[in-house]
Amino acid sequence: MDYIAVIDYEHLDNGVFLTSLARSLAQQENTRGIIIHGESAYTERLIQTGMMREDAVLRAIKDLNHRLIALFADQGVATIGLNGYQKSLVQHTGDHVEIDKDQFQNFPSTLHLLISNLIDRQSCSKPAPLELPEFAESLQSALNIDDVLVFSLDESGEIIPKERPGFLQKEDLTDRIISEIPAEFKEIPISIRLTTAQKFAGYPSLEGTTYISREG
Repeated sequence: MDYIAVIDYEHLDNGVFLTSLARSLAQQENTRGIIIHGESAYTERLIQTGMMREDAVLRAIKDLNHRLIALFADQGVATIGLNGYQKSLVQHTGDHVEIDKDQFQNFPSTLHLLISNLIDRQSCSKPAPLELPEFAESLQSALNIDDVLVFSLDESGEIIPKERPGFLQKEDLTDRIISEIPAEFKEIPISIRLTTAQKFAGYPSLEGTTYISREG
């Protein structure tokens, strides 16, 4: 696996972004990534129909996984869609997240993986979501992946490329950069690479992206 790309809560409800992301995946050459996601505002819409929140979260995440697979397929992107709890791919036991590395190694080497953050939790009778930063960090560590890619919330950057520093430490972030970081990663719980859907098409080129280190 070459990278982990995170589709955050806000971007999951943005059809224009998702289409752009799918097109960028289609343009990549000789790369293979893991794309992870959780829920979106779709959860709230399900709750408004009378569904309990716990059930709405599960339904929303599963539905989003199917929708994304269909969207990627429309752009010719070959992807396997999974929820983290399937075949105990990702488990939370005690205070540890366990990744089944053997299963990851056995997936076809030519396909991207789209994996939701619904995982097996020892303390829960049903699958439950794992916070996206913890999910990304666990996958990164277990599978020895260099880049965790997070997408900028500044939509103007998709149209007019903006100059960004190539490297920043957490304490050096400007208000402008902070405003671009999705809510789940605002506090920089893990080191990330901030990019755009447009720049993502050129991966493994890192031109125009910013590596943000959580380390001081």
